[in-house]
Amino acid sequence: MGLRIELDESKCSGLGLCEAEAPELFEVRDDGSLAVLDATPSDEHREACEAAIASCPTEALRLVES
Repeated sequence: MGLRIELDESKCSGLGLCEAEAPELFEVRDDGSLAVLDATPSDEHREACEAAIASCPTEALRLVES
């Protein structure tokens, strides 16, 4: 089973809380948009990924298991 990060760009406000939790997975660009650096993270990043998603105040991120 793999993991996939989904971003709803219409909800993202670019606060960067996800980047603070998991800088290896997320980056807020200079224009304020969010880049998902690794949309299919390995299991070793699951905990950081879940923390980043939980920190999002606009619920723009979700983790899907495939």
